[in-house]
Amino acid sequence: MNRVTLLAVLALVAAACGVASTATETSTTEPASAPTTAPATPTTADPESFELPPALAGVTGAWLTDFTIATIDLDELKVGIPASDPRDLIRPIDEPRFEPVADSSWLADREPGAFVEVDGVAKFYPLSILTRHEIVNDTFADRPIAVTFCPLCNTALAFDPVVDGRTLRFGVSGLLRKSDLVMWDDVTQSLWQQITGEAIVGTMAGRRLSPVSTAIVSWGDFAANNPDGLVMSEDQGFGIPYGANPYVGYSRQGAPYRPFFDEDVDPRYPAMERVVGVNVDGAQKAYPFSLLAEARVVNDVVGDTPIVVFWGAPDTADALDAGSIRDSQAIGTGIAFLATVEGRTLTFEALDGDRWRDAETGTTWTLLGVAVDGPLTGSRLQIASHRNEFWFAWQGFFPDAPVWEG
Repeated sequence: MNRVTLLAVLALVAAACGVASTATETSTTEPASAPTTAPATPTTADPESFELPPALAGVTGAWLTDFTIATIDLDELKVGIPASDPRDLIRPIDEPRFEPVADSSWLADREPGAFVEVDGVAKFYPLSILTRHEIVNDTFADRPIAVTFCPLCNTALAFDPVVDGRTLRFGVSGLLRKSDLVMWDDVTQSLWQQITGEAIVGTMAGRRLSPVSTAIVSWGDFAANNPDGLVMSEDQGFGIPYGANPYVGYSRQGAPYRPFFDEDVDPRYPAMERVVGVNVDGAQKAYPFSLLAEARVVNDVVGDTPIVVFWGAPDTADALDAGSIRDSQAIGTGIAFLATVEGRTLTFEALDGDRWRDAETGTTWTLLGVAVDGPLTGSRLQIASHRNEFWFAWQGFFPDAPVWEG
């Protein structure tokens, strides 16, 4: 591990102090939505001849994970935190604290966060908090939802953590695969790939978590579109002054940390370019930010599903640039939606001022998919399952998937 990488990891670990809570109670909540692609088939090694790779053997001695069952080559797992047991040294939040939008003044309008809406309840998870904790084990009413963020890939994803009637509590394993967060659950101690939601090692290997649609948006846009929403409060009980970026300069450096991603990067786009990576109907497709910034809207079909991608809020801050997130470079906002409303597929054109209009009804829509003028006023577009990953992460996990070329 090079010095820059080690310093970044140790700085994050030092900042993410606190004590993780125990798992939530078992729930019988139905999955949020069906998994989008078929999971890989696990293979089982002969326990008598099985040996862990030396790097893993040095950090997993206390784990009950069954490493003989896996969907991947174990050599693909990299140790991200040098410790005898790195699990949850980056502390997940198990009892998140929220406040109403109207009562929150600590965030700048341009600061980014993960927007999750479940059963009519909208919540904002600032990336300034998620970069420090990576996982929030939350509930919407009585419905458990795991909200996750991998700073090294810029992937904000939420999942239904109920599997076979058991609610899994997720933590940060301290391992990475292709630079992406590898989670662990404290029920089966299986390892899960964050970017795909798939269990890759352990008794759950081959299972896939059901995704809950998530988008990275600015605080100003979230607050304007969800005045009755909730936002994570500045005080999460860890004594951390949120707002600083522990990965200073990461998104500008031109390449991922090589100890964690040693593959060649597809040269079509810069390694650290962001893409809207859409994942619906078992199909994947990427929409590069550089092209979206010119087009502002893309009407497309992924698999058999009509979608639309909006790009706007050009001043939205990059959470992985400057030391102060609110003062970081502008990166914009890219969001994918399902384009069907009340059984009717709509096509959109971009207007001035972060507004879009559909050709079928003449309704005007905001960047967050809220209809504000016209026959469909009050309706909301459903966020499609997507991510805003860096290009290297997209092509590392989905090398054969199509890319929108403008």
